[in-house]
Amino acid sequence: MVKTTDCRRQALGAYGEDLAARHLVELGMVLLDRNWHGEGGELDLVLRDGATLVVAEVKTRGSDRCGSPHEAITPAKLGRLRRLAAQWIHTHAAQPEDVRLDLVAVWRPPRGPSRIEHVKGLG
Repeated sequence: MVKTTDCRRQALGAYGEDLAARHLVELGMVLLDRNWHGEGGELDLVLRDGATLVVAEVKTRGSDRCGSPHEAITPAKLGRLRRLAAQWIHTHAAQPEDVRLDLVAVWRPPRGPSRIEHVKGLG
C-alpha cells in the first residue's frame, strides 16, 4: 500500500522536474534524457548546453522545513552523479567537450507561484 505522503512527494517531484526541464529548455538547452536509470541511481535530467553535457539534479521543496534543496547535494551525492554521468556517456557513446553538474532548486509554496533557482557547476 502506498502512503498518501509518498504520493504527494512523488507528485511534487514530478512537478518540479517538469518545471525544471521547461526552464532549462527555455534557456536554450536541449533535453536529451529524463529519469535515466544507471547502475546505482538515476539522473533526473540530461541536457546539452552547446558542446557541454549537463546533468541536472532537480530538488523540489514545498518549504525549507526539512532543509533546502542545496543541503541535499552532499559530497556522496556529487560522486554518485559523476559516476552516473560517466555511465550515461558510455551507454550513449557520447563525446561531449565538457560535462557539468547543475542543481535546479524548485520551491512550490502552498500559495503563490513556484520559484526556480539554477545553480551551474556543482562541486
